Amino acid sequence: MELAIISGKGGTGKSSISAAFATLEKNVLLADCDVDAANLHIIFNPTHEEEQVYIAGQTAVIDYAICTNCGICKDYCRFDAIHLIDGRIEISETTCDGCQLCYRVCPCEAITMIDNDKSRMYSGTFRNGKMVYGRLAPGEENSGKLVNMVRDKAKAVAKSNGLTNIIIDGPPGIGCAAISSITGVDNVLVVTEPTKSGLHDLERTLELVSKFDLKAWVLINKFDLNTNMSSQIEKRCADLGVEIAGRLPFDPVFVDAMVNCKSILEWAPESPLSKELKLIWNKVSIPKA
Repeated sequence: MELAIISGKGGTGKSSISAAFATLEKNVLLADCDVDAANLHIIFNPTHEEEQVYIAGQTAVIDYAICTNCGICKDYCRFDAIHLIDGRIEISETTCDGCQLCYRVCPCEAITMIDNDKSRMYSGTFRNGKMVYGRLAPGEENSGKLVNMVRDKAKAVAKSNGLTNIIIDGPPGIGCAAISSITGVDNVLVVTEPTKSGLHDLERTLELVSKFDLKAWVLINKFDLNTNMSSQIEKRCADLGVEIAGRLPFDPVFVDAMVNCKSILEWAPESPLSKELKLIWNKVSIPKA
């Protein structure tokens, strides 16, 4: 069974819930696909049995010993990444798209393309099984491709170790990384919160999931902070034919668990939150027919 846990916006508690599920079952494969802000490795401190470099793209670099400041590269750049500053051509590292056009048109061959190679994918062991996660370096792009890399590795590790449950902590939003996280999974659990923005982003996320013909569940976290909005979310899900997997009350013990590098199931196994999460897991962990 492959379960993806996603959210339309950040801060809904998605990673805390992923961590809880990862400690409900023994011998699971946990894949942290929130590569822009991976954090489950902080909680579980997995071993690093394998590390792979991820090339997120390229950046153009000028060799000023050759450059004549002719400005041809500036004229061709469509990303406004090249400027003439104090009589010298300069390329903005953060704006450069790595398209290689400046490299190709430079008459002096003064421009070279440098790989953006600071991003990594890690694979190892944590206390409940195996873990694979990616970390996209600040400023680097193509997070969707890194998610694909993490998922492919997760499947391979799960198969070689006989692990039948794969839990995917996906990124927030509906972009390429989120699409890469849910493609081909059995079930999707969408975590939301009782706010107007939470409802809005939930609707967008459910629309995305529907295009992949996936079984979707919704979990309302901190539902008791705004019961009126929680009711609106439940009504909207009913209109869309989406089942509510469960509702979690607000409880600071969730934060206490994370601060102590534990899941809520490890930190407070008999708490109301833990009991409710066990019930939710029993619903969403059924493989699709």
